Amino acid sequence: MAEKTGALAEQLADYRRRWPREEAVVAEFLVLLQDRENPFRRERLAGHFTGGAWLVSADGQRILMTHHRKLGRWLQLGGHADGDTDMARVALKEAEEESGLPGLSVDGQAIFDLDRHWIPERKGVPGHWHYDVRYVVRAGADENFAVSEESLDLAWRPIAPMAADADESMSRMARKWLAKAV
Repeated sequence: MAEKTGALAEQLADYRRRWPREEAVVAEFLVLLQDRENPFRRERLAGHFTGGAWLVSADGQRILMTHHRKLGRWLQLGGHADGDTDMARVALKEAEEESGLPGLSVDGQAIFDLDRHWIPERKGVPGHWHYDVRYVVRAGADENFAVSEESLDLAWRPIAPMAADADESMSRMARKWLAKAV
């Protein structure tokens, strides 16, 4: 598996160079990546990788958010790797499945954001950590989404006001996006 995870290790090293203040977060992700128990499978209940999509409109001004059915919160799209070690591909697949949007594409292979967050126990699955590797996914001209069974709703939201969001993860991504757009 080391050969398959080399690309993610390189992306994490690049992320660390671009965001040196997030060194501790990158270190946590690298420890997980080196774990003998497959960290790309949801069955690894000590924690596992997930792929997140910062799904931006074609003009870069809005993000598509999901009112997550299981967590009951407005979040970016994304989900489990289910064995896939290409986290950009996971983020794109999840964005396509959860939005129903055609013509989506990943903006390069650089990681946009990393976030380790706790998922509470639900329906017999013990609480566990998600190590979310997030990529920018761009929408095409068609922004008519379809709400999947994983969501209560979807909505396009302006990015700028999210920089002051109470959720640190969402505000951090908005600030990164706005800094990039300047």
